[in-house]
Amino acid sequence: MLLLKILFRNAFRHKLRTILTILGMTIAILAFGILRTVVDAWYAGVEASQANRLITRNAISLTFSLPISYAEKIRQTEGVEKVSWGNWFGAYYKEEKNFFANMAVDPKSHLEIVDELILDPAEKSEYFKDRRGAIAGRKLAERFGWKIGDIITLKGTIYPGDWDFVLKGIYMGRDETVDESIFLFHWDYFNERMKVQNPMEADQAGFYIIEIERPEMAAAVSGRIDAIFKNSLAETLTETERAFQLSFVSMTEAIMMAIQLVSVVVIAIIMAVSANTMAMSVRERLAEYATMRTLGFGAGTVFLLIFGESAVITFTGALAGVALTFPAAGLFRSELGQFFPIFIVKATTIWLDLGAALVVSLVSAVVPAFRAATAPINSALRRAV
Repeated sequence: MLLLKILFRNAFRHKLRTILTILGMTIAILAFGILRTVVDAWYAGVEASQANRLITRNAISLTFSLPISYAEKIRQTEGVEKVSWGNWFGAYYKEEKNFFANMAVDPKSHLEIVDELILDPAEKSEYFKDRRGAIAGRKLAERFGWKIGDIITLKGTIYPGDWDFVLKGIYMGRDETVDESIFLFHWDYFNERMKVQNPMEADQAGFYIIEIERPEMAAAVSGRIDAIFKNSLAETLTETERAFQLSFVSMTEAIMMAIQLVSVVVIAIIMAVSANTMAMSVRERLAEYATMRTLGFGAGTVFLLIFGESAVITFTGALAGVALTFPAAGLFRSELGQFFPIFIVKATTIWLDLGAALVVSLVSAVVPAFRAATAPINSALRRAV
């Protein structure tokens, strides 16, 4: 306890300099934590992928569809347990800025496979009954103030026109990694309108979701499915859900790498600032450390005092930065939730923050501590005179 009191007194002997260094450390850790959380949020879909799920799409591109007749052939493939299908809809609510993920899916089979979407049984039953029925995630419903029974009109972009839906249910995620900002409705309703509006788009699925018996069968089942449709007019590409999600993330990998680099640069900058603070502090008190050595204190004690002082400064700033990360993440989520529906400050990020603070404290103190512990005593004392 006495040692800690000494360390705090030493650290705050030059109050303005110390406070500015702590402030810089706070901002650096806050920026580091938020940037790391942005990266985690971008990869959230990949991390939430299920090992026993496959996605089948057109081999050319996701923008090309597949005949709905493929569903039965996929279902009969060895190793396949369940099959569902859907189309990315691409619509917005009232204004173009109100964009969110919305898909036409086969309701029953989709909820059987994607079982991380938790829906009240009564709401699920109503959703299944009404062809115009739709369900929305909790966060999406809160965003627009939707309630069960509301008529929701979406304006199509890929499929033009006004599309009316009745909100029959609001789902919640099984855990915090599940996206609660998706809008789902009946594929049959979508298909019926396509038959009238654009017959060429009817009876087509944009993708198939497949549940397999065991995760280790993924490669074999994928090969079997693609072999069935080889040399057909619409060949398929089947991959794990994780690989499918990664194919989207990889398009922005350079941006994610840049964000990670910036987060490291921020820590490097504050390391230089902290090192300068410690160098100035030790230089001003070099005679004090020389006096301690004269009285019999060893180099280890000098090292401990300087490393301790550095740790007090950096960890005070780091803990303040960690504390501010959570409200900052909440503000970020409220402003940009439509782009980052899963924005969670992970425990890993906190440990990285504290690890970065430890590295900064050690690196900042090592050169000044070595100098104070090895400087000739007579020379150090002469400087004080």
